[in-house]
Formats: sequence, C-alpha cells, structure tokens
Amino acid sequence: MARTIEEQSVEQLGGPGSVLARQRRDHAEMDRLMDRYRSSSDGEERERVLQELVQLVFSHAFAEETVLWPAVRRSVADGEELTARVEAEHQEINDLVADIERLDPGAAEREGKVQRAFAQIRQDIRDEEDLLLPRLQEALDTAQLRRLGTAWETMRRSAPTHPHPVIPRRPPGNAVLGVPLSLYDRIRDMLGLRLSAAALKKILIGLLGLALSGVAAAILRKRH
Repeated sequence: MARTIEEQSVEQLGGPGSVLARQRRDHAEMDRLMDRYRSSSDGEERERVLQELVQLVFSHAFAEETVLWPAVRRSVADGEELTARVEAEHQEINDLVADIERLDPGAAEREGKVQRAFAQIRQDIRDEEDLLLPRLQEALDTAQLRRLGTAWETMRRSAPTHPHPVIPRRPPGNAVLGVPLSLYDRIRDMLGLRLSAAALKKILIGLLGLALSGVAAAILRKRH
C-alpha cells in the first residue's frame, strides 16, 4: 500500500528538489500560517497572515493544476479520478476565498468563511499527501520527480495569487489565462489589495503602453 508522504524523510521523497518534498514544504507552511492566524489577537497581523496564506495557496494550486495533475493523469491508473477529487476541493477553496476577499474584515459572516476555507485547505493537504502524491511516487523514479519539481516550482513562482472564477482547472485554458491574471495579482499584491479594479486597470494599460513604446523604439533603432 502507498505510504503517506507526511511520514517519509526528504531522501525517501527524492531529495529537496523532488516535487514531493516541495509540495510537503508548502503544505507545512500553509499549516503554520493557519495556526498563526488562529493564535493571533491582533487584527492587522491576522489580515497580513491571511493574505500571505492566500497568495501561497493559490500559486501552489495553480502550479499543481498546470504541471503536476497532468503528470498524475498520464502516470497513474486512476489519476483522472484522483485529480478530479482534488480539483473539486480547489474550486471550493476558490469560491470561499473569493467571498472572503469581497467582505470587509469586520463583516459578521467573514470569519466563518475563513474557518471553512482553513478546514478545506487541510482536507486538501491530507488528500494530496495520503492518496494522490504517494501514487505518483510509485509511478515515477527519482529523476522524474526532480524534473517535475523544477517545472512545478517555475510555474508556482509566476502563478496567479488570488481566486479567479474565470480560470479553468485544467490546461490549456488555465495556462493561457494564468499569465495576464498573474500580472494583475502581483501588481495588486505589491500596491495593496484595496486598490480598486478601475485604478489597477489604468496601471496595467499604462504598463502595456510603456512596453509597446519600448518595442517600437527598439524596432526604430534597428532600422537606423
């Protein structure tokens, strides 16, 4: 029977660069942030921790859906069923966090949604570490797990960091939409979540104009 990756050493998982070890590190950090949120009595700190958690959860999940779950479907006999289960959990987390981000921190129903999201994140971690990732470990050798880890990490570092109802759960749709939405999210993270959509749209249009101006200038320099 496949053994949960929670109980294995880093070496057994294929080394620190293996996708299994990388996944477990992210899961441990999610647990740490949820515990920190619950133990803090400072409202501002709780909001900072919550936003850090959201950014980690969504970049992590996007990399899974774009890089890791296709590998599971290719390599594991019941990979379709396993990934569909986790994708459904991701969608529920997406919907809960989208609701949380629409509500003011003091809204009466917000904390209940936060706790439901936390419970779903922890369930998702257990399903991945106990069911899905051990099956992938059985199907791939160490070199393959490390190559997959590199691809997963590259995608995670450039992924969207917030929920988006328009993003499909599977390639190629998620990969195509992920690039502009990642830019949107990362500017929003840098400037603050309370930035209005209209203001952010102006910033993005300005950045696009600058980029196009740079391309045009480079073309003119080559001609002369």
